[in-house]
Amino acid sequence: MTTKILLDESHLPARWYNVRADLCTQPPPPLHPGDRSPIRPQDMAPLFPMEFITQGIISTDRFVVIPEEVRDVYRLWRPTPLIRAHRLERALRTPARIYFKYEGISPTGSHKPNTAVAQAYYNARQGVRRLTTETGNGQWGSALAFACAQFGLECDVWMVKASYDQKPARRSMMELYGARVHASPSEETSAGAKALAEDPYSPGSVGIAISEAVEASAAPDTRYALGSVLNAVLLHQTIIGEEALEQMAGDPPDLIVGVVGGGSTFAGLAFPFLREKWSGRFDPRFLAVEPAACPSLTRGRYAYDYFDAAGFTPLFKMHTLGHDFVPGPIHAGGLRYHGMSPLLSHMYELGHFEATAKSQRECFDAGVLFARTEGIVPAPEPNHALAAVVEEARRCAETGEAEVILTALCGHGHFDMRAYERHLSGRLEDPEAPPEQIESALTHLP
Repeated sequence: MTTKILLDESHLPARWYNVRADLCTQPPPPLHPGDRSPIRPQDMAPLFPMEFITQGIISTDRFVVIPEEVRDVYRLWRPTPLIRAHRLERALRTPARIYFKYEGISPTGSHKPNTAVAQAYYNARQGVRRLTTETGNGQWGSALAFACAQFGLECDVWMVKASYDQKPARRSMMELYGARVHASPSEETSAGAKALAEDPYSPGSVGIAISEAVEASAAPDTRYALGSVLNAVLLHQTIIGEEALEQMAGDPPDLIVGVVGGGSTFAGLAFPFLREKWSGRFDPRFLAVEPAACPSLTRGRYAYDYFDAAGFTPLFKMHTLGHDFVPGPIHAGGLRYHGMSPLLSHMYELGHFEATAKSQRECFDAGVLFARTEGIVPAPEPNHALAAVVEEARRCAETGEAEVILTALCGHGHFDMRAYERHLSGRLEDPEAPPEQIESALTHLP
């Protein structure tokens, strides 16, 4: 008896929420990689369209109007359902009420099109012909390939080699939408060639793939698109939380749990609820969950660092493991990133949310339990949030607390069955970031 709470089309949000408007202090500015001066909007123009730059760097307006052309594409799948996990609650024998916002019904099966469509639209309106990007597990690459198809843009995707090999179906999906997909590190860029010269068997990393995509974006009529981390990306994802706010009007959450790699899932769900907390409407706790193999929030350093491995990007102050840190090849490819969103890092320093790290096997255990109770196979990334939800629900079973828990199931795992097969057969590895590897990478901070 799963309860689905749906919004009709008239309730599709018309605005994104800019959390920076309500922060008492703003995050430190990004710095130019050359002279280390605060970055100017025009310095970012070779990479991004001006509307995107304005949203991420300049604007402190509380709300940003969603263009009608973007909302028109959103209507293919939005609003997404809020579902109460009755069967999971019964399996855990918990008095907690567990809700999940299900983003897996999008055309590409994740939350990533929420920003991909916006970025493709702004680039097309500016006359851009081609977009380049990186992707970890393939969700972002699939989303951008889909979005580019909607607005007639070419798309080149550098896919982290560990995921390129693990997930050929994701690669095929991107190609189906018209994108060209390259295994990263590749010989097609100087950044990729350098990484291969240092390690011919490199599994790759999101940081290396970013370097390749940024380098390739220097071609005429070409720009770069990023699927997480940046302020404007987090802004676009707040459509998740805005819908959830209305859907949960009668049962406000006590705990909001989200997975973090670069931070867009967690921010998209949490930011609108943080706004309501600051206004005194209710007082939930917020918990960000990251992989033990790439624990930038819980074990990284809050410092200026590059977004990419080669040092092409501006410097951002964020929780980082070091831009040349290469995490183990876990199946949650979208979480294999050395840094955390600068905005989320700043808010973490201010104490607005908590963070924890989970091991790969514990997360897949939670994913299997969720699939067997709720019928939806989660992607490896949201399994991290589900592991924390299961832990909290079991605690409620012991204490008798009837907490209301909300999470975002940011994508389905239909392209991740190889990972589940390895888990079910007992062959799934459980890597954690070695302290000496983190210490070594942090010595290379700029």
